[in-house]
Amino acid sequence: MKKIILIALIALTPLFAQVKENIEVPYVPYEIKMGKGFEAVNANCLMCHSFGYILNQGPQPRAFWRAKIYKMIDAFKAPISGEDAKSVEDYLATYYSNGK
Repeated sequence: MKKIILIALIALTPLFAQVKENIEVPYVPYEIKMGKGFEAVNANCLMCHSFGYILNQGPQPRAFWRAKIYKMIDAFKAPISGEDAKSVEDYLATYYSNGK
């Protein structure tokens, strides 16, 4: 019984924590390259995740971006049309590619 009370007290301790100052979450601006196909990225990709997801992939070949797009469509059921998928792929291959 004592163990249960001790575990309950330890588990509930964070509820009593107080912070006396305002906490501000930092804003991280992502440099987005504007160009042909960005509208498709904005409409289809940014509804689920931030642009940082794209930037964090680093420069990748077109095949990588194509695979990512179809992973989103097949595995995550992203409602991206074939035309938009091609536009997103072209945009990513143009602005976020390693040239391969």
